Amino acid sequence: MIKICGLSTPETIEAAIEAGATHVGLVHFEPSPRHVDLGRAAELRALARGRAQVVLLTVNAEIEAMAAALDAVKPDIVQLHGSETPEWAALLREKMGVEVWKALGVKDALTLEKSRRFEGSVDRLLFDAPAKALPGGNGEIFDWQLLAEFDHTIPWGLAGGLTAANVAEGIRITGAELVDTSSGVESAPGIKDAAKIAEFCAAARSV
Repeated sequence: MIKICGLSTPETIEAAIEAGATHVGLVHFEPSPRHVDLGRAAELRALARGRAQVVLLTVNAEIEAMAAALDAVKPDIVQLHGSETPEWAALLREKMGVEVWKALGVKDALTLEKSRRFEGSVDRLLFDAPAKALPGGNGEIFDWQLLAEFDHTIPWGLAGGLTAANVAEGIRITGAELVDTSSGVESAPGIKDAAKIAEFCAAARSV
């Protein structure tokens, strides 16, 4: 499975789907250069409906804001990319009836052991590079060997610094069933490049 995150225009949604992406990500987080408001997110979601799974990325959203976002966009999946707890994720999953993914920055093996606390609370974990000024989209990788040696008990995906040049290696090392890129297919922060999207998807499918 392939997720292209941080899409913000109809043209890049089309480019991702045509290239074979199974998931398209919409970022609803104002500090991000990839932020889309709820009106634009709903339009992009409608464009992708039935063609790819739509993931709405939020960061530490309060319950009222999350409810408004889900009502407006109606995504297939919500991706939590802040400091959200297992309890909050489980509540969201139960009360809102939506699939929930949680992104975690991987510093070391202990991070992976701590990820087990999300068992039963989320549908998938996304292992990413540790957060910096922004919680994601920073274009940095982490030690993939940590994932190769970990006994996974929750469905998961690989994120963080993935590009067309390294995604095949990342899949081979970790065995990831889902790969997620954002800055790795951009010409500038927040500006997706259709050619890079196509190259990334082709490289991921080649493994």
